[in-house]
Parts: sequence; structure tokens; C-alpha cells
Amino acid sequence: MQSPHTPLPGYYGDESERQRFLRRIFDDTAADYDRIERLMALGTGPWYRRQALMRAGVGAGQHLLDVGTGTGLLAREALKLVGPAGSVIGVDPSTGMMAEAHLPPGVTLVQGRAEDTGRPADSADMLTMGYALRHVSDVDAAFAEFHRVLRPGGRAVVLEISLPASRWGRVLLKAYMRAVVPLLARLVARRGDTALLWRYYWDTIESCIAPPQVVQALQRAGFTDVQRHVELGIFSEYTARKAAAPTPAAHRE
Repeated sequence: MQSPHTPLPGYYGDESERQRFLRRIFDDTAADYDRIERLMALGTGPWYRRQALMRAGVGAGQHLLDVGTGTGLLAREALKLVGPAGSVIGVDPSTGMMAEAHLPPGVTLVQGRAEDTGRPADSADMLTMGYALRHVSDVDAAFAEFHRVLRPGGRAVVLEISLPASRWGRVLLKAYMRAVVPLLARLVARRGDTALLWRYYWDTIESCIAPPQVVQALQRAGFTDVQRHVELGIFSEYTARKAAAPTPAAHRE
């Protein structure tokens, strides 16, 4: 079992308490989520998500599974790329978050977890996860499930925020994420726990497993061609492929 980050006892005790904490805080603050995200990303979120999906190979006609879909921010951009011939299914454990996902036709939302999406094996051409890896219980179980639901030759892309390599980069990012963003949340949020969610968001980034461990976990799950692309020193894009089915040997008389 690979936890996505070290325990954070300031928010919960054991693993069962962590899961209850996450369900409650995401459900309770869902109405504020998109507003705070727009402020935090200075309105660039949709553009970056679309570019990241394009770099990962999302394209027309694909059947895409978006795990940890939340309010559908990544699913919305994916739908634009797969077009009318494709489809997008979003999976998330938070009914409150999905209730705030006002998505166009072409996106189906279902309740489920990264470790158990409830989707059939070999059913998705592409699997995406946007900034939700830090909230799973078991990275190895989640990646094994990703591998199961992808068809042979299918691809996965996991977007995450990683700590900058430089000390000053880490100091500046922490000041922004741990102080400025929660302050903005207190000023504009309608839910009392919204600032707490965004403080927790940073604390999971700071204590998250390092990028090489994410790459290794994808490889342990059976993925090939595992790569990490980084934008602006903090936006990690992990891509991986499920090996294609072997070609049947030619029949010999």
C-alpha cells in the first residue's frame, strides 16, 4: 500500500477519520470550489487543463474516464476535445461536488472511488485525473484500477501540483497557497470550511510523495512508457500507457 502523503494529524486521526473528513469537507464546500479555483489560478485553469489534455493525447472520438472529477473542471475541457463522437464519464466519491458540476450533455457522472471506479474492464480509451491523487487512500490500488479499466493501448494522464525544485520557489508557493488562497476563501466563500479546505490542499501538496515515487507506482501497476512533464516548475503531468494486446501469430498451414 502506498499512501499519497504522510499523515496529517491536525485534520484527522486514522485512515477512517481521513476518509470521513474528506467526504464532509468536499461535500460542505462544493458550492465555493469553482469560485476559489478561478481566483487561485487567475482564470487560467481551463486553458491549462485543455493544453495538458492535448499534450497527453486526448482527441476526437475517445471514450474518456475522468477519475476524481469533482465539479467537472477537467471533464468539461475533455469533452471539447473528444467531440460528439466521443464520451466522458466522471467518477467521484463526493455527491456534493458532482451536484455543482453543471456540465453539458455528453458527460455522465457516477459515484465511485479511484480505487474502485465501478467501470468495466478494458472500457476506456483515456483515463484522466486532475489534482486528486493526494486524496486517494492507496496510490497502488488506484493505479491498478486505472490499468484495469483502460483498454489495451489506452493512456492515463494524472495532473498534480508538485513542490518546486528551488527553496525560494517552495517558500513563495507555500506563502501563496497556505496564506493568500485561504484568505481569499474567507473573503468570498459562502461556506465556513472553505478556507480550511484550501489550507488542507496545500498541506497535502507539501507532504505528498515525490514525483519519482508516482512514476514508480505507475510502473508497478503495469503501465509502460511512463513519463513526467512539468510546466512552470510545479504542474506535473504524468502520462502512462497500458500495453497493447499482442498481435495473434499468423496462421501457418
